[in-house]
Amino acid sequence: MENKPEVSVVLPCLNEEATIGECIKNIKNIFKKENINGEIIVSDNGSTDNSVKIANSLNVKVVYQPLKGYGAACIKGIHAASGKFIVMADCDATYDFLEIPTLLKPLKEGYDFVIGTRFKGRIEKGAMPWTHRYIGNPFLSFIVNRFFKTNLSDVHCGFRVFTKEAFERMNLRTTGMEFASEMVISASKNKLKICEVPISYNKRKGKSKLKSFSDGWRHIRFIFMYSPTHLFLVPGLFLFLVGLVGITVLRQGPLLISGFNIDIHFMLFGSLLTLLGYHIVTIGLYARTYAITIGFEKHDNLIDFIAKYISLERGMVIGLAVFLIGLFISLKILFNWVHGGFSSMNEIRNVIFSITILIVGIQTIFSSFFLSMLLVEKDRL
Repeated sequence: MENKPEVSVVLPCLNEEATIGECIKNIKNIFKKENINGEIIVSDNGSTDNSVKIANSLNVKVVYQPLKGYGAACIKGIHAASGKFIVMADCDATYDFLEIPTLLKPLKEGYDFVIGTRFKGRIEKGAMPWTHRYIGNPFLSFIVNRFFKTNLSDVHCGFRVFTKEAFERMNLRTTGMEFASEMVISASKNKLKICEVPISYNKRKGKSKLKSFSDGWRHIRFIFMYSPTHLFLVPGLFLFLVGLVGITVLRQGPLLISGFNIDIHFMLFGSLLTLLGYHIVTIGLYARTYAITIGFEKHDNLIDFIAKYISLERGMVIGLAVFLIGLFISLKILFNWVHGGFSSMNEIRNVIFSITILIVGIQTIFSSFFLSMLLVEKDRL
């Protein structure tokens, strides 16, 4: 009977000939010292140096991922892993593999996902640029903690361990650097038991492959894409309500506040805010529904509520009712104009208000159609 390893260490690799041998030897040493039944998997992402040759000479498993990207290499390596526990780390000698047992301990105590934290551990001088240490990483960790209810100090630490079962539940898809964000976010959304462990972080040997701006942007883009509520619904609803209240109040006449005259110009801005906000809200609803349809989300209370209580027909009725209110106001203006012998009239406030309401009603009708199409696709899954 085959003796399956308990621990699999996955090393995504791209041109790391200067350090990969050292990393593999350190891992083997800790396996031997702690009597760990483990395997090492190097997931090569198209190295053009001697990285693969060195890995093969040290008798470890090497898999090849032609699709470029950190996430793609990690996923390929994890799929090839046989162990119950997966250790994932960069092979640039920045992480101390002697700390593997410390990271594994919480898994054996029942945790699903353990991530190292460099900020609560030791960071060697020169190992991390000050922009990453004091701005980038803290900011990204704050956003993830705020949006996804995690409580981690170093969301993007590359030294992490998890069970193979947890990996399968996370259903990870991204191929680039945002893979690190996706793993934490998906772990939280799947309600995995998560903790962090202080680790050491050493100065890299060789040139760093991190691209601060582009990699940071990929993380931010993914975080917001995975949280359409914060990207669309919250700001959209705010703009819509501010604009709607503004045009409703100013429809009655100008306001004088602390000597400032607020009149037609502000009503036009209010109309713009109302329409812009409503459009952003509908995009947010599309995004949340689409996220469920393609598998990024498994469940959403708001979309479930809409699917259950706001059918295509009800959405159309609501949109039609709003449209008719706007149409009634517009027809009343037209009637007064005709009845007054086509003379000049001061109905600009009612015109702005009615046009705004007409557009909101029309958008509601067509948005109901599109949302129902997405919901039909969701129900087929």
